[in-house]
Amino acid sequence: MNVEQLSATLAAVASPQRMLILAELQGGRVHVSELARRVGMSRALLYMHLAKLDASGFVTTSLELSPEGTALKYVALAPFSLRITIDTITDAVAHAAASNQQGETP
Repeated sequence: MNVEQLSATLAAVASPQRMLILAELQGGRVHVSELARRVGMSRALLYMHLAKLDASGFVTTSLELSPEGTALKYVALAPFSLRITIDTITDAVAHAAASNQQGETP
Protein backbone atom coordinates (compact mmCIF):
# COMPACT_ATOMS: atom_id res chain seq x y z
CA MET A 1 0.00 0.00 0.00
CA ASN A 2 1.48 3.35 -0.98
CA VAL A 3 1.16 6.62 0.93
CA GLU A 4 -1.81 7.87 -1.11
CA GLN A 5 -3.71 4.60 -0.70
CA LEU A 6 -2.99 4.52 3.02
CA SER A 7 -4.04 8.15 3.43
CA ALA A 8 -7.27 7.57 1.47
CA THR A 9 -8.08 4.47 3.49
CA LEU A 10 -7.50 6.21 6.80
CA ALA A 11 -9.44 9.29 5.68
CA ALA A 12 -12.37 7.13 4.61
CA VAL A 13 -12.86 5.80 8.13
CA ALA A 14 -11.68 8.90 10.00
CA SER A 15 -15.11 10.53 9.77
CA PRO A 16 -17.64 9.88 12.56
CA GLN A 17 -20.41 9.97 9.93
CA ARG A 18 -18.70 7.31 7.81
CA MET A 19 -18.09 5.16 10.90
CA LEU A 20 -21.82 5.45 11.64
CA ILE A 21 -22.63 4.37 8.07
CA LEU A 22 -20.31 1.35 8.36
CA ALA A 23 -21.80 0.38 11.72
CA GLU A 24 -25.33 0.66 10.30
CA LEU A 25 -24.42 -1.59 7.36
CA GLN A 26 -23.21 -4.30 9.74
CA GLY A 27 -26.81 -5.57 9.78
CA GLY A 28 -26.92 -6.16 6.03
CA ARG A 29 -27.49 -4.35 2.76
CA VAL A 30 -29.83 -1.39 2.79
CA HIS A 31 -31.57 0.83 0.25
CA VAL A 32 -29.91 4.27 0.11
CA SER A 33 -33.06 6.13 1.21
CA GLU A 34 -33.48 3.82 4.21
CA LEU A 35 -29.81 4.19 5.13
CA ALA A 36 -30.13 7.99 4.94
CA ARG A 37 -33.07 7.84 7.37
CA ARG A 38 -31.22 5.52 9.73
CA VAL A 39 -28.10 7.69 9.93
CA GLY A 40 -30.02 10.98 9.90
CA MET A 41 -28.54 12.66 6.85
CA SER A 42 -29.68 13.81 3.44
CA ARG A 43 -29.25 11.46 0.51
CA ALA A 44 -26.91 13.98 -1.14
CA LEU A 45 -24.61 13.99 1.89
CA LEU A 46 -24.88 10.22 2.21
CA TYR A 47 -23.84 9.78 -1.44
CA MET A 48 -20.74 11.91 -0.78
CA HIS A 49 -19.75 9.70 2.15
CA LEU A 50 -20.58 6.51 0.24
CA ALA A 51 -18.34 7.58 -2.64
CA LYS A 52 -15.35 7.78 -0.28
CA LEU A 53 -16.20 4.48 1.37
CA ASP A 54 -16.71 2.79 -2.01
CA ALA A 55 -13.43 4.16 -3.42
CA SER A 56 -11.57 2.70 -0.44
CA GLY A 57 -13.30 -0.68 -0.71
CA PHE A 58 -15.39 -0.51 2.46
CA VAL A 59 -18.80 -0.71 0.77
CA THR A 60 -20.33 -1.95 -2.46
CA THR A 61 -23.37 -0.60 -4.26
CA SER A 62 -25.80 -2.21 -6.67
CA LEU A 63 -28.77 -1.07 -8.71
CA GLU A 64 -31.95 -3.13 -8.85
CA LEU A 65 -35.28 -2.57 -10.52
CA SER A 66 -38.35 -2.36 -8.33
CA PRO A 67 -41.56 -4.08 -9.43
CA GLU A 68 -42.71 -0.62 -10.58
CA GLY A 69 -39.67 -0.30 -12.83
CA THR A 70 -37.74 2.32 -10.87
CA ALA A 71 -34.04 1.90 -10.16
CA LEU A 72 -33.18 1.29 -6.51
CA LYS A 73 -29.64 1.69 -5.21
CA TYR A 74 -28.55 -0.64 -2.42
CA VAL A 75 -25.44 -0.40 -0.27
CA ALA A 76 -23.68 -3.29 1.43
CA LEU A 77 -20.67 -3.61 3.67
CA ALA A 78 -17.72 -5.12 1.81
CA PRO A 79 -15.63 -7.64 3.70
CA PHE A 80 -12.59 -5.83 5.02
CA SER A 81 -9.99 -5.91 7.70
CA LEU A 82 -8.11 -2.81 8.66
CA ARG A 83 -4.86 -3.25 10.52
CA ILE A 84 -2.39 -0.41 10.59
CA THR A 85 0.97 -0.96 12.20
CA ILE A 86 4.09 1.15 12.25
CA ASP A 87 5.43 -1.21 9.58
CA THR A 88 2.50 -0.32 7.30
CA ILE A 89 3.26 3.37 7.68
CA THR A 90 7.05 2.92 7.38
CA ASP A 91 6.71 0.83 4.21
CA ALA A 92 4.36 3.37 2.60
CA VAL A 93 6.67 6.28 3.44
CA ALA A 94 9.76 4.38 2.23
CA HIS A 95 8.02 3.61 -1.07
CA ALA A 96 7.11 7.28 -1.49
CA ALA A 97 10.67 8.38 -0.71
CA ALA A 98 12.12 5.89 -3.21
CA SER A 99 9.66 7.04 -5.89
CA ASN A 100 10.51 10.70 -5.24
CA GLN A 101 14.25 9.99 -5.55
CA GLN A 102 13.64 8.29 -8.90
CA GLY A 103 11.46 11.17 -10.10
CA GLU A 104 8.31 9.05 -10.14
CA THR A 105 4.91 9.96 -8.85
CA PRO A 106 4.43 8.06 -5.55
